[in-house]
Amino acid sequence: MVRPFAKYEGLGNDFVLLEGDAAVGMTGAQAKLLCDRHRGIGADGVLALTLERGADGSLAIFNADGSRATMCGNGARCVALHQLLHGRASVGQTFTIGTDAGPRHVTIRAADGAQSAEVEVDMGVVRIEREDIELQASGRRLVVVAVRVGNPHAVVVASVPEAEQLAVVREAEARTDLWPDGVNVEFAEVSSDGAHVRVRVHERGSGWTQACGTGACAVAVVALRGQGLAEGRIEVTLPGGALAVTATLSGPEAHVLLRGPARRVYEGHVEMAAAG
Repeated sequence: MVRPFAKYEGLGNDFVLLEGDAAVGMTGAQAKLLCDRHRGIGADGVLALTLERGADGSLAIFNADGSRATMCGNGARCVALHQLLHGRASVGQTFTIGTDAGPRHVTIRAADGAQSAEVEVDMGVVRIEREDIELQASGRRLVVVAVRVGNPHAVVVASVPEAEQLAVVREAEARTDLWPDGVNVEFAEVSSDGAHVRVRVHERGSGWTQACGTGACAVAVVALRGQGLAEGRIEVTLPGGALAVTATLSGPEAHVLLRGPARRVYEGHVEMAAAG
């Protein structure tokens, strides 16, 4: 079975996107093969877009290991660009993408030629679930904040050497009492002025990634809450580049907007085994 696909990336967080009939029936095993960087196309995840009326669509998101993801901020921006490039959306237009975490409203703020765009995603409610989780790893005692952005996150606001970070990730993954389906782990360092955060993310089902939109949102909300602010804009710098997160907090919850780039890399066709 030959299926058309498009390759997209948002700050180096890359995806294989299939739409319509090519996306119907996508399985975890197929997604894992597509994401294989040696035997497939290679990607951090697969975006299976089922087209609906107008510019709307329903999005199934798969991680590189074939597991299903509930939400992906970078992926949502890539879908918005895809809709723009296929004439189903326009610059300045807000439309809805359905995800396993619920509908997400996206707005294409600017387009750069025929390959890239700046997109804002209304990420909805981000919720701080716990702020007092202790992890012991590599002789360190760390306090971790549990945040839900449609998917689970463990935010570490501390300077942890990269060589020790994987041990922290494994300790977080072992806490199945808190995160029975796994967890995304962020290592965040907040600037002295509180307006910038540098982050490294180990993404559930994909490993270390160049960027993670939901992770950026989780970290920004933790940073603002840590400063006692009710609202603000945080620039989150990841290995692949910077994202802008604007949040309005109310207690442990926040309404969050995520803004950043998306780029089409190329299009092609791939031969795949039928879903089974």
